[in-house]
Amino acid sequence: MSEVPGAGSTGVLVVEPMGNAGPFLAAAAERLGLRLYGATHREIHGRYAPWPTGELAGVCFTDLTDPDRALDDMESYCREHRIGAVAACWELFTPLVAALAARLGLPGNDPALAHAARNKIAMAGAFRAAGIPVPLDAVAEDAAQARRAASEVGLGWPLVVKPAEQGGSWGVSVVAGPEDLDEAVAAARRFTRAMPHGLALDPRVLLQAYVPGPEYSAETVVLDGVPYALPVVAKDTTAGRYRVETGHSCPAGLPPDLTRAVQHAAARAALAVGVRNGIAHTEVKIPPGSDTPVVIETGARLPGDNICEIVEAATGISEAVAYLQAVTGRLPETGAVREGAAAIRFLLPGRGGVLDHVRVPEVPGTHSEIGLRPGDTVPEPADSSGRIGHVVAVADSPARARALADRAIAGTSLRVK
Repeated sequence: MSEVPGAGSTGVLVVEPMGNAGPFLAAAAERLGLRLYGATHREIHGRYAPWPTGELAGVCFTDLTDPDRALDDMESYCREHRIGAVAACWELFTPLVAALAARLGLPGNDPALAHAARNKIAMAGAFRAAGIPVPLDAVAEDAAQARRAASEVGLGWPLVVKPAEQGGSWGVSVVAGPEDLDEAVAAARRFTRAMPHGLALDPRVLLQAYVPGPEYSAETVVLDGVPYALPVVAKDTTAGRYRVETGHSCPAGLPPDLTRAVQHAAARAALAVGVRNGIAHTEVKIPPGSDTPVVIETGARLPGDNICEIVEAATGISEAVAYLQAVTGRLPETGAVREGAAAIRFLLPGRGGVLDHVRVPEVPGTHSEIGLRPGDTVPEPADSSGRIGHVVAVADSPARARALADRAIAGTSLRVK
């Protein structure tokens, strides 16, 4: 069997590139002169959007829900095609990618800690062990256990209920009082498998004390265990039981000291879940009157929600380029080359149904993308799957970018039957 090449290799295997960050990785690979390969299920590849077909140099077909088989298949594929780096696009596969990198002797994350980047219960434990400020929490396997835990641990009300393993705000509820807890636990536990792969998920739920205050995110790229900070992004969400992201803005508009505090917290979170050569997307909240960010969760992958797009539009930093540089053993480019601003706002209807009509006005400084067509089913707006599109605005200040995006959203004609 041939050896995996070292620094001279130009191939990167992306485990499931169909995620939101996939197109950004493809563009970054082209800029860096890298060949991008994918690893996925054969039947899922058949349902890919057009972009991966033309952008990928090849595909390793395997069963990503069977770690032993997938590792054998991907190792053989990497050796055969002289692939010298591996990367994850979906956080649920980050432990698999860490194991593959270790098997091949390539830059990657710590396999012993990588499960904590996927499982929010293990993640909370890793954060506490590292002394990172986190919400008070408890673990439950059913509603009865959740009621006892909420009382005994003293989480208070409201509290947050979320699946141990899932993304996109799926199954996450903010529970106002004990009368709503059973329904929230049932909503979190209904995610037993991650689609479209059918990956089995931890059925337990995590209960967290609710942390008031604004929410932010920040990426951290890590090379050989050394973290490099990327810009802080402000997050907007719905209110009420379901806190679905409605938009993001870069820069976040925080004072310099608080920006550095968020970036430092994000770096500590990334290292706590074993990120050693890669990137992490970390979400924090800053309680009123506090200058100490509380870490909510992190993921060892590029951000979703087109955050890569708005960070690059505002600062010139390509987070996807920095990620690929880290996994190929190169110093990541993390310095801003311009001082602008960008914001994204999502089209989130008030209810589910069938899309009848949508039209986004043309506002200078903005562009929009619609993911559904009239006649398509619109899910209930309980998580990110309920979005039907987005608007991105670019301007010279965060306030101006937000105003432009909000103007386009306000002028949108949308009807769901």
